[in-house]
Amino acid sequence: MPAHQVYDTVIVGGGHNGLVAAAYLARAGKSVLVLERLGHTGGAAVSTRPFAGVDARLSRYSYLVSLLPQKIVDDLGLRFAVRKRTVSSYTPVVRDGRPTGLLVGGGEERTRASFRRLTGSDSAYTAWEAFYGMTRRAAERIFPTLTEPLPTREALRERLGDDTAWRVLFEEPIGVAVEERFGDDLVRGVVLTDALIGTFADAHDPSLAQNRCFLYHVIGGGTGDWDVPVGGMGAFTDALAGAARAAGAEIVTGYEATALRTDGREAEVDFRTASGEGTVAARHVLVNASPEALAALTGTTAPERAEGAQLKVNMLLTRLPRLRDTAVDPREAFAGTFHIGEGYGALAAAYAQAAAGKLPTAPPSEIYCHSLTDPSILGPDLARRGYQTLTLFGLHTPARLFAGTAKDHDRTREVLLEATLAQLDAHLAEPLADCLATDADGRPCIEAKTPLDLERELRLPGGNIFHRPLAFPYARESAGRWGVATAHPNVLLCGAGAVRGGGVSGIPGHNAAMAVLGR
Repeated sequence: MPAHQVYDTVIVGGGHNGLVAAAYLARAGKSVLVLERLGHTGGAAVSTRPFAGVDARLSRYSYLVSLLPQKIVDDLGLRFAVRKRTVSSYTPVVRDGRPTGLLVGGGEERTRASFRRLTGSDSAYTAWEAFYGMTRRAAERIFPTLTEPLPTREALRERLGDDTAWRVLFEEPIGVAVEERFGDDLVRGVVLTDALIGTFADAHDPSLAQNRCFLYHVIGGGTGDWDVPVGGMGAFTDALAGAARAAGAEIVTGYEATALRTDGREAEVDFRTASGEGTVAARHVLVNASPEALAALTGTTAPERAEGAQLKVNMLLTRLPRLRDTAVDPREAFAGTFHIGEGYGALAAAYAQAAAGKLPTAPPSEIYCHSLTDPSILGPDLARRGYQTLTLFGLHTPARLFAGTAKDHDRTREVLLEATLAQLDAHLAEPLADCLATDADGRPCIEAKTPLDLERELRLPGGNIFHRPLAFPYARESAGRWGVATAHPNVLLCGAGAVRGGGVSGIPGHNAAMAVLGR
């Protein structure tokens, strides 16, 4: 049982944001209790060995780092590192019956040559450099605000100081800018993908959900770079848990919060474990769970149902497959983001099919190989033998497509996985199946997770990796000074559903801690 009956702060959920908040508050001298439902901390940011008898520790759910501020790493003294990927992306395509593709990375001249090989001129590369020069300047100005009190919309616009960038990112559908600046279908698609990660939307969606997703994907770290966590994502959350405990926070696992009561000044949290039930009191409660979960705990009206829209696939290979495009080494192609079926027209077609209630016939996805950048996630024997991991993230597969019985769900997942891998195989010189490793029971080392799998395993509402649609990072009604306020003054939201939440960032945890401390 918890060591005390009353704490300064009780944190519901031991995901990475809850652990960040716990570490900050404990370091400030507060008594802190973290209640985690699962038997381990980390939430979606964990490393596991998913294949029986195989010594490969994969980032099972979340897998890359962009939005984590170095400030949090430094403030908490975390022993955690990331590595840059040598290649940003590779996108294969068949043009005039010839396998080719677009390689972004390896230096300016090499990237320029790849654009020229694909499009026949330098104009697309020039447009690319201008567009991402604009987003990088925006990142430099916007990213630092994420760990500051929420700016007003006008204050953020003034800080950005670029009317064109403001219009492109905040005011008009991102599809307008993509179509104005780029003529090649493949180049357009590569740009658009950052607007669709975990977000089911069209390039011209009037809600601008795609713009909000795009913004968070291009401002991370003030550069927009997506980095590989050394040791896997679990290395980050293990370091956080260690930092929180070292500062005096109490973390208990296997404790599920079941109810939350508050009068605005004091609060009580009920919990249950395998051996019984209990209650703890606190001055503040931080909820490192979804707004939907918060409503369930407090017995209030639930927000509009969230919906995820992705397929996550983890694989272990005995070797990387050869490519049909022999101009690119697989070790480079898979080191960055390997885009499949993500031309602009293909993305629009996949969205239209899914919106009509059908699985996309050509499911778009993107893949990367963690072990090329960080071989430490493989056991010594696997590394010596040249084994590699592959992580695939599929787009435009909303949770609604998997409705029905458990049997219906599993069959739909099987059909989708087969169609997704067929899209990859079309660009390989050998079937991916020939490269898959097998586990101790002789089964192929591959697992797939639908939105409903993620909801069941992690309680992500509808499998939504952001808990709910992302919000622009400026002040909004009832969000409070730090973007973590709820209807109850002493109950704060410190999960991905907070304003400026989403992704592996620790930002909502930091901001909730600052709100408690009155910063």
